[in-house]
Amino acid sequence: MATGAVPASFPGLKSKEPGLGFAKRMDFVRLCDLKRPKSGKTMIFVIRNQNPSQDTAQLQPASEGSPLLVPRQKYCESIYKTVRRKTRTVMVGNIALGSQHPIRIQTMTTTDTKDVAGTVEEVSISPFCVSFFFSITVQGKKGFEIKNSLVQKNYNIPLVADIHFAPSVALRVAECFDKIRVNPGNFADRRAQFEQLEYTDEDYQKELEHIEEVFTPLVEKCKKYGRAMRIGTNHGNLSDRIMSYYGDSPRGMVESAFEFARICRKLDYHNFVFSMKASNPVVMVQAYRLLVAEMYVHGWDYPLHLGVTEAGEGEDGRIKSAIGIGTLLQDGLGDTIRVSLTEPPEEEIDPCRRLVNLGMKAAELQQGVAPFEEKHRHYFDFQRRSGQLPTQKEGEEVDYRGVLHRDGSVLMSVSLDLLKAPELLYKSLAAKLVVGMPFKDLATVDSIILRELPPVDDSDARLALKWLVDISMGVITPLSEQLTKPLPNAIAMLNLKELSTGVYKLLPEGTRLAVSVRGDEPYEELETLKDIEATMLLHNVPYDEDKIGRVHAARRLFEYLSENSLDFPVIHHIQFPNGIHSDDLVINAGTNAGALLVDGLGDGILLEAPDQDFDFLINISFNLLQGCRMRNTKTEYVSCPSCGRTLFDLQEIIAKYEKRRHTYLVFRLQLWVASSMVQEKWLMQISDTSVVLLEKLTSM
Repeated sequence: MATGAVPASFPGLKSKEPGLGFAKRMDFVRLCDLKRPKSGKTMIFVIRNQNPSQDTAQLQPASEGSPLLVPRQKYCESIYKTVRRKTRTVMVGNIALGSQHPIRIQTMTTTDTKDVAGTVEEVSISPFCVSFFFSITVQGKKGFEIKNSLVQKNYNIPLVADIHFAPSVALRVAECFDKIRVNPGNFADRRAQFEQLEYTDEDYQKELEHIEEVFTPLVEKCKKYGRAMRIGTNHGNLSDRIMSYYGDSPRGMVESAFEFARICRKLDYHNFVFSMKASNPVVMVQAYRLLVAEMYVHGWDYPLHLGVTEAGEGEDGRIKSAIGIGTLLQDGLGDTIRVSLTEPPEEEIDPCRRLVNLGMKAAELQQGVAPFEEKHRHYFDFQRRSGQLPTQKEGEEVDYRGVLHRDGSVLMSVSLDLLKAPELLYKSLAAKLVVGMPFKDLATVDSIILRELPPVDDSDARLALKWLVDISMGVITPLSEQLTKPLPNAIAMLNLKELSTGVYKLLPEGTRLAVSVRGDEPYEELETLKDIEATMLLHNVPYDEDKIGRVHAARRLFEYLSENSLDFPVIHHIQFPNGIHSDDLVINAGTNAGALLVDGLGDGILLEAPDQDFDFLINISFNLLQGCRMRNTKTEYVSCPSCGRTLFDLQEIIAKYEKRRHTYLVFRLQLWVASSMVQEKWLMQISDTSVVLLEKLTSM
């Protein structure tokens, strides 16, 4: 254990020493005598604040061997139930946001804000409510005209001025807009050139003084007029200075925002919120957690605006937003949200409301499980807990190694009716067909669940299943079915109670098992897992459980497995009821499964919804894995919502590009559309080149 003193501001710690992570800053006591953490051991660094009235900050490596030091203090109120983090009230116009108020919704105009009439009309026709904010990209004096026109139409909806690269514009519109969003990466710093810069302590301090000089007038004006502010860091907009010190990382995102927050606090201005947006939900979640952990260390209580930036459109945009925003809402974090879609602003409102409903319900009921200690989950960096994939055993007739996929598995529930048309079934599972025989492809379902086996004398249906087993696709069926009308080489599914009775021992020796587990069972029941070899565990909490938190139950299960060195693969199994709206399914799956996958907890997904389209469920499953940065199976569009800075109709261009891309992609093309930096002709050249290249590759 090592000890050192730091000032009351307590910024992050970092250095060039690869084993630690301490900041090289003038206002730090030198801690050069600390030793590097040894492999297999967790060293705790206690940083005692010079102000004895404030808490001591304890830091530890984010994970074994990680150079990132993170606060050991909590990042949320509770890890075993949803408890909303207490935050101060911030007034945005006549609307209050904070933990004492409902989670607020925000969207953004897509019109060119130089077109005052068009922007006013877009705001006027959008369905909004009392918990609603509208963000507008303000580029000049037109902001006054927009605000005045709306006031004349009796629209008193709070307006947020989204400012980039324009401190002078921010100063002007602070007189009329209710909230000013500033991006720490480009408000005072020059546009990033992605250069690695070397700073002396004196040089670094001078840059901080420059930021204070540029930012102070805006803070003072916001105080004068009672305006709110959002200090909104974007992962893609960090300055060269921050990236040179902290890397393109969540740590850098937090420090970038804290530089501005310290100025606000120095000037006794507290009517502000934070945001830590990224197009990658994993990075976004890590950044918010790190931000809140440091706020706990400081005793700060500023609210959070949540969002996954540049999420895209359609199901992709919604699932990525649900992963990022839903994960944090389950931890009780977030006071206002925005789902950033490449769609008209009114389309963003519905998924926002669904996320808010899910988050507010979890907090009101304090959904969770009984208290437990958590030692193994990585809060601040992605380290996947990979379950032991099936291996081939001597004497087995079929190859079970393809039952699960190393990058994340997709399982699907199949009915007996689908077996009546085998070729259609194989196609629906995204298998390739060669003379009627199925073969696995890039995005083929890995295993299926068949809740009812065909009769023993139904040779056609059983042959169709045999062909799936032969290509190493798992066929999972309930224990009762496998006992009464056994299917050779099928995997028997049972629960813990069936496991404790030992009835599974009636199965032929060597039968593979899949065990369904809730995660909130008494530990005595979980003990039975120690006595078996399971091909996989299916984590499943009934959908209608109001008190039990699916996310918290799974965390408890993973903690138990880690404590007992049980390396079973775990599949997140969610059974949706009849009649569920497809958007609710997307939001729920993204929240409840995504919140675990972004922590590296889980090896796949199984979504069941009897009245939902089969292809829809498969697409959502693969989108979920890709959104959690596990298994990439298609082109991913990282595209801004069309805002006032966009030089062309982004929605139309993305649609054109999507039509022109090849159906089967042999590599992942990630397209970042920077609204003020990419012109239509460039994008279409990218499109033409990509399609030609893909066609050549796929013809080889």
